[in-house]
Amino acid sequence: MLESKARITAVGSYVPEGKLTNDDLEKIVETNDEWIVKRTGIKERRIANEEEFTSDIGYKAVLNLMERYDKSLDNVDMIIVCTMTPDFSTPSVASLIQAKLGIKNAGAIDLNAACAGFTYGLHVANGLISSGFHKKVLVIGAEALSKITDYTDRTTCILFGDGGGAVLIEYDEVEPSFLSFHMGSEGEKGKNLYCTNLSNRMNEENLIANNKIVQNGREVYKWAVTTVPKGIQIVMDNASIHLHEIDWFIPHSANLRMIESICERTEFPFEKTLYSLVDYGNTSAATIPLSLDIGVREGKIMKGNMLLLYGFGGGLSHSGMLIKWSV
Repeated sequence: MLESKARITAVGSYVPEGKLTNDDLEKIVETNDEWIVKRTGIKERRIANEEEFTSDIGYKAVLNLMERYDKSLDNVDMIIVCTMTPDFSTPSVASLIQAKLGIKNAGAIDLNAACAGFTYGLHVANGLISSGFHKKVLVIGAEALSKITDYTDRTTCILFGDGGGAVLIEYDEVEPSFLSFHMGSEGEKGKNLYCTNLSNRMNEENLIANNKIVQNGREVYKWAVTTVPKGIQIVMDNASIHLHEIDWFIPHSANLRMIESICERTEFPFEKTLYSLVDYGNTSAATIPLSLDIGVREGKIMKGNMLLLYGFGGGLSHSGMLIKWSV
């Protein structure tokens, strides 16, 4: 494996002001707070307004990063935005954010690995910097999932919210952040979580072509609670580190019951897990950076901590990463 020469040096986040509580949802579909909390752990989620889109959310997450860490981004040479809800098919969200930030010499790409997007983005940034091709990369996980949520489907509309998080990654061969990784995908199971767009075909099966999120929750749950524990073990083995040495586990905040099951299967203490779903719901590529930033702001994540990140979802794709926090 290529030796890492990349370090995370700053983090920031942003969520829209609008809130959608479980009580609010009770007025829209047949559900209630007790049912939602029991099955998902979610109490409320943030919702972007009609004029607020993924590029706005990601841009504001970067502004938060800049304000808190007094970082200049003038010499950022690549912007990676991880999202499944771009403002446009083109230009990319990354290009829109580049324009808002006024960074003149940065490449800009979007990366869509759905709920595993942010860890994939970190992996790509680490590779770009460690190879010597880039020196300073912004990785942003941002979503406006409310724009593609079907609020007539009681099984999915209770899950999704909007938000974003960002990290700055810089060249540093003395104190790199990235220790090991593992990723994979099972595209044959992609029909269990999809959103149609130009094509309504997937394995020649009939799809619901309404450009909204469609999910077979039971199948995705079964896949995640078997796939993620195996992936975690591979991440640990690749770094020659034992799971008990991990200070914080930061999984994709899809469903609290799913996280509990993953912890149980790996025998990892649930109290050492960070998640963002209670107040923000499932924000896809934004859940991990939101959880990360919550941990930092609450003083839980400290310099030198070993963090295990694991994203999983649409694709069906997954990506795990072990990092040493050195901010």
